[in-house]
Amino acid sequence: MDNKQWNNQTMVKEFILLGFGNIHSFQLLFLVFLVIYLVTILGNLLIVILVAADQHLHTPMYFFLANLSSLESCYISTILPRMLNSFITGNQSMSVNSCFMQLYFFGALATAECYLLAAMSYDRYLAICKPLHYMTIMNARFSLQLSSGSWVIGFIVNTLTTSSMMHLIFCGPNEIDHFFCDFAPLLQLSCNDTLKIQLLIFVLSALFGLVPFLLTLISYSCIIKTILRIPSTLGRKKAFSTCSSHLIVVTLFYVFYGTLVIVYMFPKTNTLKDLNKVFSIFYTVLTPIVNPIVYCLRNREIKEAMSKLICQLFSFVRRSTFFHSSFG
Repeated sequence: MDNKQWNNQTMVKEFILLGFGNIHSFQLLFLVFLVIYLVTILGNLLIVILVAADQHLHTPMYFFLANLSSLESCYISTILPRMLNSFITGNQSMSVNSCFMQLYFFGALATAECYLLAAMSYDRYLAICKPLHYMTIMNARFSLQLSSGSWVIGFIVNTLTTSSMMHLIFCGPNEIDHFFCDFAPLLQLSCNDTLKIQLLIFVLSALFGLVPFLLTLISYSCIIKTILRIPSTLGRKKAFSTCSSHLIVVTLFYVFYGTLVIVYMFPKTNTLKDLNKVFSIFYTVLTPIVNPIVYCLRNREIKEAMSKLICQLFSFVRRSTFFHSSFG
């Protein structure tokens, strides 16, 4: 819908995001969320650099990991920069178009992450359960198709939901009692009958949210069965180590997104609104930081690549210092 049509249909020109309006220590909140944002961005950027720079990490598993890190950086950037700005300036307003843009990218990236994690689970399934066929099936072309397909599905699904919501009329009030533009608060502010859109969102969420979850669950069920059949303890440990980091990321991802279901199941009472916001932090802010922390602390190959990179940086600094001291 173009801007002229939008302005003709909408009386509300901007929304007011109330955020954490009842909390007085905004300076503390700003510092906490700023640290989380910087750690998330720098950690995921480090993983992308390591995967690109280290030849040993040029495998499908780490190609998916680099995609996941890029996605997580984009995902958290749809919400936190605007929130941090509101803490500093006190400006809680957000234009209608900006609100829908945030809604669109947040939903698209969340959906894409579900499918990307399912693709990574399938990669680990092939590596552990079908090792002889792994290189034949999980080649560079198929890896690219799975990763790009995850992104495409996320954006197509949320194009349908967001475009349908953009036809709604918002005639007031314009206050959203949340810290970002989410589907449920926006639907509550609409002057239209939103039953059809709610049904569309429910169906699409069930189809495109449940499918990757089931694929991930089936993959890891097969992986666990295969690992348990390995006779030696050393063999079981070695097999499990190849997927343990990803399993932790997947588990925490679905645990955090389980809080989303709790958020929408809670009755919309004033006493529970703040609790809803706390649960929302789990799947909007904490999910993206899990990936770099888990892989940088637990994954042996990532830690080795990090050590190599640090050694190369120190070597470069030493050579630079020697050059300047000798010829400066």
